[in-house]
Amino acid sequence: MAAAFMELALEQAKFALENLEVPVGCVIVEDGKVISSGSNKTNATRNATRHAEMEAIDMLLREWQGMGLDQPQVAEKFARCDLYVTCEPCIMEVYFGCANDKFGGCGSIMSLHQSSAELSGEEIPGPKGYKCTGGIMAEEAVALFRSFYEQGNPNVMLRSDAT
Repeated sequence: MAAAFMELALEQAKFALENLEVPVGCVIVEDGKVISSGSNKTNATRNATRHAEMEAIDMLLREWQGMGLDQPQVAEKFARCDLYVTCEPCIMEVYFGCANDKFGGCGSIMSLHQSSAELSGEEIPGPKGYKCTGGIMAEEAVALFRSFYEQGNPNVMLRSDAT
C-alpha cells in the first residue's frame, strides 16, 4: 500500500518539477484514504518554508478549521494520519522516497526520529521517537531530482547576482 501512496506523492513532485520547483511531493493519508496533497512552492512563493509537506498540512488545517474543529480535535485527527513524501523531511512520522544527504533528519544526517533513550538503549522516561520508513520508490524520487538539477534552477540567486 505504501508504494501506491508514494506514487501519488511522486505525481505531486512531477507537478512541482513542471513548475520549476524542487521536485518534492506529498500526500497525507487517513484510514487508507488520501485526504490532502501538496507540492513544493518555495520558488513560486519566495518562501523557503513552503515545502510540499507544509502545503498539504496547511490545506488540511484550513479545511478542518472551516469545519469548526478546535485544536484538540485537529491534533486528534493528525494523530491518525500518515504522511508520504518523496524526499526525506525534517521531523514527523513519515514515509519517504530518497534520502537527503544534505539536510535529512531521518537517518541521513541526523536520526531525529529516534529519541536519545532509543539511541542509547536506555530506559529513560520522556519523549519517544517517531516511526520512519525510508527507501520507498527511491529511484523514482532521485530521478526527479536529477531532472530538476539538470535543467537548472532559474530561481537561485547566484552570489554575483546578489551584488
